[in-house]
Amino acid sequence: MSNEFPGWHGTTIIGVKKGGEVVIAGDGQVSLGQTVIKGTARKVRRLKPGGYDVVAGFAGSTADAFTLLERLEAKLEATPGQLQRASVELAKDWRTDKYLQKLEAMLIVSDGKELYVITGAGDVLEPEHDVTAIGSGGNFALAAARGMMDSDKSAEEVARAAMAIAADICVYTNGNLTVETIKG
Repeated sequence: MSNEFPGWHGTTIIGVKKGGEVVIAGDGQVSLGQTVIKGTARKVRRLKPGGYDVVAGFAGSTADAFTLLERLEAKLEATPGQLQRASVELAKDWRTDKYLQKLEAMLIVSDGKELYVITGAGDVLEPEHDVTAIGSGGNFALAAARGMMDSDKSAEEVARAAMAIAADICVYTNGNLTVETIKG
């Protein structure tokens, strides 16, 4: 039997860019090992640094993600209206700062025009096919959404349907969604 403390699991975040808007949706489940600790966590947030509207979703450690969101807000205040620049600056700091290097989280961010995934490896990724997903059920949600991108569904409809599919497949994902829409 392992003496290791069981890991925290349970997030699926999706970003869908379609029809002049971006929707970021996240489920509410947080699990510790095989136990659901909370089913209504809010992992998608609207940030308004200096009046600049950005939506962010996070997967990973909540405290780590909040630290990263605070850093992103500071970068956005220093470079208003420049999400790509702020994201790259955050990724550089995350990769090189000894404290930040230990943070275990990923972010999906959008200002309605741009959509990025920011990782601790120093990546700022712009997704292909205008859809991206992270977290435990991310691959399920991504595959489902990509299959719907050519349909008549809106960005929100694609995101909600993809999250429902992920929740049916991934035991670390539930159907309690937080959905934020931002227009480009």
